[in-house]
Amino acid sequence: MAKESAQVGRTFVARSTEQAHGFGRQVTHGWDVATDWATSLSMRADMVKVRLLPRARLAGRMESDEDEGWGFLRRPALLGFIALLAVSYGASLPSSPFKLEMPGTWFFGVPASTNNATPASQGILLLGVVAMYGGLVLLARVWFSLTKALERRPGVPVKYLAWIMVLWIIPMLVVAPLFSRDVFSYAAQGEMMSRHINPYNYGPYTLGAGPYPNPVDPLWGNTPAPYGPLFLMIDGFFASVTLHHELPTVILLRLLSLVGVAMIAYCIPKLARFYGRDPGPVFVLAVLNPLVILTLVGGAHNDAIMVGLLVAGITAAKLKHPVWGVILCALAAAIKVPAGLGVVYVAWDWLGTDLPLRQRLRPLATAGLIAAAVLGALSMVSGLGWGWVANLATPGTVRSWVAPATGVGMAISGLAHAFGLNLSLGGVLSVTRVLGLAAAAAAAVYLLLVSDRIGTLKALGLSLLLFVVLGPVVQPWYLTWGLILLAPTATGKIRNLIIVLSIVSPFIGLPGGRVLLSGLIHADPLLVAGALVFLLVVLLAPLGRWSSAERWDLDGGDWGAFDDDVAPSALA
Repeated sequence: MAKESAQVGRTFVARSTEQAHGFGRQVTHGWDVATDWATSLSMRADMVKVRLLPRARLAGRMESDEDEGWGFLRRPALLGFIALLAVSYGASLPSSPFKLEMPGTWFFGVPASTNNATPASQGILLLGVVAMYGGLVLLARVWFSLTKALERRPGVPVKYLAWIMVLWIIPMLVVAPLFSRDVFSYAAQGEMMSRHINPYNYGPYTLGAGPYPNPVDPLWGNTPAPYGPLFLMIDGFFASVTLHHELPTVILLRLLSLVGVAMIAYCIPKLARFYGRDPGPVFVLAVLNPLVILTLVGGAHNDAIMVGLLVAGITAAKLKHPVWGVILCALAAAIKVPAGLGVVYVAWDWLGTDLPLRQRLRPLATAGLIAAAVLGALSMVSGLGWGWVANLATPGTVRSWVAPATGVGMAISGLAHAFGLNLSLGGVLSVTRVLGLAAAAAAAVYLLLVSDRIGTLKALGLSLLLFVVLGPVVQPWYLTWGLILLAPTATGKIRNLIIVLSIVSPFIGLPGGRVLLSGLIHADPLLVAGALVFLLVVLLAPLGRWSSAERWDLDGGDWGAFDDDVAPSALA
């Protein structure tokens, strides 16, 4: 009986084990089926995504759903607009160091009179700092992300980017002139022209006390104008047409800078197409550039119309109109002299590339005569003569560590005094600045000679950039001379250079650093900590996914750069 019981027990256990294995195989089979079905479904979903999401990119052109296909531009457009609104708000608060605090210089954000111009509280000061720096950080992030998005998704129509430009410029047209008082010097020089006072011989303080000379920076109050005759003629016309009212004159000068930016926006896509580049990313790099929006429009600098005419001249020359190219570049030089370098490059390429120097001499002479005729005619018509040539060193009045040639001279003078050597700062600066300009000139000649190999636009842009960096003074808006011209052909290190300078320069050029530092030192530490935390959030907060191309990098064949955990590797 015991043996039979044991046999029955073994039989029961064997059957139970076999049933359990069978059940396990069924469960495993069912799991495999479910997994295969889920994998197949995921693969099909991924195939649908690949077919539908980047259809415009794979086709290389937009179909009837063009507006929907470029809808990802709405977010950066709105974020950039918010950033610039924050900049405008921060500058418009009482006692803001980012604009001129003087009654009558703008419609809002300035004291109503000198009697009620009281210092702002700590809270308002910190609010202005957070709004200004937060806006600048957000604008830099949005612009940089937009450059990356358009590199990944080519073919964006320029007209959509132009609307972004219009949207971003609106806050800069409304706010008072930012970061500089130069536009008030322009207005005063225009008033001098309308009163038949030669700005090449006298400074704005010649006008005495009044709405025009009062806002002028004391540094330039008794300094003759360094600008060309064309700009001063336009300047004088603005003062006359506004019936000698200072604020309307400033508004017209800002609109003049807007005309310059519009010329850049019109010509840059043409240059990009000439060089076989996608105009969309180039437009973002050159026109939506923070330096262009903040300084050329926000600061109302005449560099905008100078660069606009220069870019127009180069574009005309590239499109087989060299005479018009020379004329436009000469007109740009009649705004500010550095644009005259464009005349040389138009002449250099007049007969084509890869030519010996002997064959280039005649076009150089022809272009020189045309440019001299244009400048001579403007000098005679304006009644100012050639006095502007003698005033070209005027910007060197500024002494800043940002300019290497000036910074080195100041450092040498300081060290000499520390060791008991009596070296005049003015004498040392004269030497270091001359050496800086000589180095820039030598580099410009070299770049001209190798321009057939590296490209004339790249050589011209680098030359202008070197004259700024090695010149007596470096202002953020000066950098636009070279950066805008480099953009249509920029790749690799040059493109990275444009991005870095465009992001860093607005922060370096902010005025009022001493006032801000003093205010922050005496402010409530908790308020300062809260402001820093907010700025950190603006710096690190995700901006969101703007384009399916950021997720589906089809052109490069990189299937590893996915945001999702599972990449559709089985699609191959």
